[in-house]
Amino acid sequence: MKCAVLDDYQNAALSMADWSTVTDQINLKVFTHHFYNKDELVAAIIDCEIIVIMRERTPFQRELLERLPNLKLLVTTGMRNNSIDLAAAAELGVIVCGTRGGGEGTTELTWALILGLARKLVLENEAVRSGGWQSTIGVDLKGKRLGLLGLGHIGTNVARIGQAFGMEVMAWSQNLTAEKAEAAGVTLASSKEELLENSDFISIHLVLGDRTRGLIGAQELERMRPTAYLINTSRGPIVDREALLEALRTGKIAGAGIDVFEQEPLPQDDPFRSLPNVLATPHIGYVTEAAYRGFYQGIVGDVEAYLNGLPVNVLI
Repeated sequence: MKCAVLDDYQNAALSMADWSTVTDQINLKVFTHHFYNKDELVAAIIDCEIIVIMRERTPFQRELLERLPNLKLLVTTGMRNNSIDLAAAAELGVIVCGTRGGGEGTTELTWALILGLARKLVLENEAVRSGGWQSTIGVDLKGKRLGLLGLGHIGTNVARIGQAFGMEVMAWSQNLTAEKAEAAGVTLASSKEELLENSDFISIHLVLGDRTRGLIGAQELERMRPTAYLINTSRGPIVDREALLEALRTGKIAGAGIDVFEQEPLPQDDPFRSLPNVLATPHIGYVTEAAYRGFYQGIVGDVEAYLNGLPVNVLI
């Protein structure tokens, strides 16, 4: 039985878990590069009954699923993946399983981006390397307001760290209650607009869906202070790409820390790679040792359960 692991960028899949429990039943092949061409992808995996994917690096929509007649099991990291057409998979007889685990990597990266923007770390590091010394003035966090779009698990953790820095923390989402905000020691914004107008750093921690796609567009960015920063470690399409580029180019906002994009990997000539007021990372919020070990160990468990005829963590 043939099994393919896709998009193993760090060549970590085999070292982060013990595959010995399944390798006697599967012929495993690991791809460390991304397939940009759909025909090349199909040619590489068309004979596989099992395919393993890392997050949304390679979407599996109906068109692709229909071209893989041998596919029986699709395993994704995490228990939610909007890039998989679950209805089409079920119709085609493909079992889709997820994995538990994750860790606090996204929380930590959020603060790496906030701190990197506030203290101009990339510019100062480049200055030191080129022989320069002290070219910027940092932004203090103490006394500033952190606005959180979303106060789930990650948002709550981000809030707690902001409070430790002495920041005022405000939060808003369509389902956020006063009780939950109070429990986190956070001020509940009366509206999205209030949060945008009164925050110095705005960080997004929402699930991508019909209600959140394009939630931050040109009108919302106009409401932000010209000294404010936007941080997105959730999903790219929550923010209107062109509106954000315009706001960054024209100085309507001070800058942005971005870990997620509509198209990943980013094209080589994408402006997000070169704008001076953007601190960009390549969707690494979840890319930590703890998360990877949890993900890949869960993958092995899912494959083993499938081989034993009892699939687990099935996504519906």
